[in-house]
Amino acid sequence: MDKLTLTILETSDVHGYLFPGDGRERDQNMELGLFKAATVIREEKRKADGPVLVIDNGDFIQGSPLTSYMKRERGTAAPIMDALNMMEFDAGVPGNHEFNHGLFYMMESVRAAKFPVLAANILDETGEPVTGKAYEIFEKDGVRIAVLGLVTCYIPHWEHPDHCAGLTFRSAVASAKEYVPMLREIADVVVVSYHGGLECDLETGEPTEMLTGENEGYALLTEVQGIDALLTGHQHKRIATVKNGIPVIQPGYRGEAVGKVTLELEKQEGSWRITGCNARLEEVKGKEADLVLAEQFSGLKGEMEAWLDTPIGGIVGEMSITDALDARISGHAYVDFINRVQMHHSGCAISATSLFSREATGFPPSVTLRDIVINYLYPNTLAVCRVTGSDLKEALELSAAYFELDPAGEIGINPAYIQPKAQHYNYDMYAGIEYTIDLTRPPGDRITVLIHDGHLIKPDETLEIVLNQYRAVGGGGYHMFGPSKITREVRVPMTELIAGYFKEHPVVMATQNRNFEVIRSGFGSEEDEVPDLQLESRA
Repeated sequence: MDKLTLTILETSDVHGYLFPGDGRERDQNMELGLFKAATVIREEKRKADGPVLVIDNGDFIQGSPLTSYMKRERGTAAPIMDALNMMEFDAGVPGNHEFNHGLFYMMESVRAAKFPVLAANILDETGEPVTGKAYEIFEKDGVRIAVLGLVTCYIPHWEHPDHCAGLTFRSAVASAKEYVPMLREIADVVVVSYHGGLECDLETGEPTEMLTGENEGYALLTEVQGIDALLTGHQHKRIATVKNGIPVIQPGYRGEAVGKVTLELEKQEGSWRITGCNARLEEVKGKEADLVLAEQFSGLKGEMEAWLDTPIGGIVGEMSITDALDARISGHAYVDFINRVQMHHSGCAISATSLFSREATGFPPSVTLRDIVINYLYPNTLAVCRVTGSDLKEALELSAAYFELDPAGEIGINPAYIQPKAQHYNYDMYAGIEYTIDLTRPPGDRITVLIHDGHLIKPDETLEIVLNQYRAVGGGGYHMFGPSKITREVRVPMTELIAGYFKEHPVVMATQNRNFEVIRSGFGSEEDEVPDLQLESRA
């Protein structure tokens, strides 16, 4: 009786972090990066007792200083696909961030891949998979392995409509129910590589987020018969487990680990059967970056580092961030500066922005492109939305849900903004209005003061707000905005707009507007208490 072990290795959400650093300094050696993952993959291939399949699960060409350099200076991310080619990946799946710069930009990278890029549930105008293939059949050591590629169908809720024009985004579950039975007939093993996450707790089945369709991994596990292994991503979580006999992995992000599934196979009556399985994460911690890859891309790294060190302007005053939570509670000169840039380039009197992560550092006295890129990683452009006073208050209420009070009355972060995926970017801070968030009131009723231009904002009052494109189209659950409310756009990436502002104003004064406050009336002194002003309709 024939036996063998099939090993499946996964990277996901690398976001262009090829080198072992986050770009904040030159010549870092952090425990991350594709080139360290390459060392792990090489070692796993060497010790494998049977065939090995290597798959990248998407979000590869956007999200790092390197990818910012590639977009702005090279105009293409195709050259960095050579890293995956040199590592001899067997297959890939596009992620949602592959769409950030438009379909042409993404497809350049797809064409540069020397392996099939699979997307069964994203269809072009002809009804075919946009990347050309839905699945691939591999034959290794006599075993026929089907790999089905799926992508979160929520992309149109985040992207500019132009980036999705002519495309149809189907539910990953609906597409899997169509393809998996067919693949089951022609393959010994069916692997689903899904750039999406898990919407429910794997143990209890209880939802861990709003069931919007963004993540359908749990439904794939429980509603689709015939899947032998599920590779996931998108949430940047670290998962390695077995559910309903199906190994499930998600290897974090930035190449910090490689997901590994092993399937024990036996040949019974002429066909292969799975007799055992395992899932684990192989850490890159303690590994050295692959020397051949590092040398091959050393020239590109040098170009990127020189670009990042380009001087941009100066700051008078304090614009560095030492405590991101405090900055969100009390406001910060860096946030006010980003709002100032947005208002300047849009001609809008009201602006909203956010701190994208806990690692945001703000700006030092001498600002370089490096400082801009590490603080503003996303390729956002700007859009102006025309909304009502009620829309604005609803948006502020949603932002205010970011906070919660502990039993002692201390301000903390709502766990929903941390798990299953950190979403600090979904808390916005505004300029051009004055407002108060009272955390002793229930979510949805926390905005007690809302003023613009010296008067309480009326529910039916019309206002224009400049937002980044992600928020303007309703990203992050901000359905009070949306494409129908966009009146004009600034189609230049924010990193360039920030640099352009410095070109016009080489020296910037660090100022803090102090136009909002987050309070805990009822805790501490009576000075904490404020009157309930709200919108005029609540008077």
